[in-house]
Amino acid sequence: MTKHEKANLAIVLRDYYVAEGAHIDVPTFVNSFAKDGVFNDMVAGQAYRGDALGNVLPYMKGLFSDVHRDLKRITVNGDTISIELSIQGTFDGQLQAPTGGFVKGNGQRVDAPTADFWYLKNGKVTAFNCFVGYSKMYSDMGVNFDWSSAVNKH
Repeated sequence: MTKHEKANLAIVLRDYYVAEGAHIDVPTFVNSFAKDGVFNDMVAGQAYRGDALGNVLPYMKGLFSDVHRDLKRITVNGDTISIELSIQGTFDGQLQAPTGGFVKGNGQRVDAPTADFWYLKNGKVTAFNCFVGYSKMYSDMGVNFDWSSAVNKH
């Protein structure tokens, strides 16, 4: 790796570190992004910018107090870093249901496959595209989708 690539990787690895349950550091995470930088939750279809970037880490800690990211494979190519990982933790928080109310933590271990793509420029994150395996995550949390309600019963 070049010196530039090592510097980019250090920024990304620091962001994973400050996103861990034991030592969440929202300001450090937010400050790693460019002024117009964006965190895209690609599967959920949500984008976080500016002050909203600070909502991501507390939300995950609210679901899994011991949230951890197990980094499996890292590819660095200039200003692009691709990482295969798992989001892990104990579901001991609560998840707001789209239908209202909350799903309360049940102590189950979660191990959700994830792919992250980081794009940097001048030492700042311009875009972070996160692809979380939500179906596996929710299954681990004890949330099962009601497929029967979606089947056309003619």
